[in-house]
Amino acid sequence: MSIAVFLPTRKGSERVKNKNTRKFAEFKGGLLELKLKQLNGLDVDEVILSTNDEESITIAKSFESEFKNLVIKPRPDHLAGSSTKLIDLIKYVPKITNCEHILWTHVTSPMVEKEIYAESIEEYKQALENGYDSLMSVIPFQNFLWSPKENDLVNREGDLRWPRTQDLTKLYEINSAIFITPRYIYENNFDRVGKKPFLYEMNKLNSMDIDWEDDFKIAEAVYERFK
Repeated sequence: MSIAVFLPTRKGSERVKNKNTRKFAEFKGGLLELKLKQLNGLDVDEVILSTNDEESITIAKSFESEFKNLVIKPRPDHLAGSSTKLIDLIKYVPKITNCEHILWTHVTSPMVEKEIYAESIEEYKQALENGYDSLMSVIPFQNFLWSPKENDLVNREGDLRWPRTQDLTKLYEINSAIFITPRYIYENNFDRVGKKPFLYEMNKLNSMDIDWEDDFKIAEAVYERFK
């Protein structure tokens, strides 16, 4: 089973300025430096940094001597803009690797260490044998969800107005940390997850995702406390 890790970054981040490469905790190369350290040594065929950001390329090149399966792939600007459609990037991914399986991850998941990636790959292999066609990392969610349209709870089971939270319908939040999928799904379905994904559960701490400036500051504090 050949596996490629797809790690995208781009220049011009809008909600968090320079979020990929600005200093994060003790890492002068920021979230990208941290993520490359977390991926270095993972048992995969290649780790592909896909980027149009010169600073990201500079940081990645500093790893080349020690990170033997790191591949730097300059990405066309039209696939690295804020208006780029995700489906267009998905169609692009199988064009830059020959591996049978693709693990898509992000630098904005700073608490996902090498051990978690390794475990998810083993879970993926087992999931394929059990009839699943892909893996997606999630956070279990069992809390009250209220719909203004329904003017009621939407995840209640039974007639009890205020059930115990553990008796609510169990839902899952996609944390965007890990997607593992065969390349044929990318090529045929234009998706990074199949029709029957295995839900790889992660805790809230490891699922931290950086989308906003406040997220960056909180994640940095959490990383420094729990690293």
